[in-house]
Amino acid sequence: MSTRLQVVDHLSPGRDLNGYIQTVNSIPVLSADEERELAQRLHDLGDLEAARRLVMAHLRFVVHIARSYSGYGLAQADLIQEGNVGLMKAVKRFDPSVGVRLVSFAVHWIKAEIHEFVLKNWRIVKVATTKAQRKLFFNLRSAKKSLSWLSGDEVHAIAQDLDVRPEVVREMEGRMTASDAAFDGYQDEDEDTHTSLAPMHYLEDANADPAYQMEQANWEADASYRLQYAMQQLDERSRDILQQRWLQEENKATLHDLAAVYQVSAERIRQLEKNAMQKLRKLMEQAPPALLA
Repeated sequence: MSTRLQVVDHLSPGRDLNGYIQTVNSIPVLSADEERELAQRLHDLGDLEAARRLVMAHLRFVVHIARSYSGYGLAQADLIQEGNVGLMKAVKRFDPSVGVRLVSFAVHWIKAEIHEFVLKNWRIVKVATTKAQRKLFFNLRSAKKSLSWLSGDEVHAIAQDLDVRPEVVREMEGRMTASDAAFDGYQDEDEDTHTSLAPMHYLEDANADPAYQMEQANWEADASYRLQYAMQQLDERSRDILQQRWLQEENKATLHDLAAVYQVSAERIRQLEKNAMQKLRKLMEQAPPALLA
């Protein structure tokens, strides 16, 4: 047995998948007593050799679980590697006093790591972000009986089974049916297809146009100048009310705040503010162009 453990230590599923599977399948399964003894040594004494033997004896189960995720187009070796990470986390947290076998406890951790890997790598853009979407992602494939779109009855049945809203089922079905597209096309496309279909040719960013950026900068500079000019033409009280109510970034004054300052009613402040805004608009329109920077 020790020889087999040494062999698998130096064997990676990414280097030789078939050889790795043959090796881990040749490692004997631990009896309940052996597993309990090793787990107790790890739990009580932190025995790393016991942890290593527990991990090695359960690598075959990771391979078995990883095979059930082969339909997502990801490398089997990568799925196994991620499952092995989950197994090691399970071994670290396993408490032999609970009275269950390690394989039953580890299934959750193994699947959790594989799920996370699939969600991150199945598409460039993540298709499942919420808890309901993650649940749907791994159940919708098996729930669908054909490659066609789900009928209304099927959508409601799946939604009821998985305890999610029907519109979430429809949204996830659309996400899973869609495909990623390279922004600048693919190298193996012919020139005509590349030119017409690559998103870079029809998804233009108007903000990146230098002429548009210059126009925006000029408009902002002109608006800023006109506002400053108009504010200077207002009387001191009107200017202060607009400044306190609209032009401060933080702690803007309320009508009651200004009413207390000027010893008038809040309604009077509202009227003064309205009149000041009307004057401000007219003055901004009348700002002499000759004064523009």
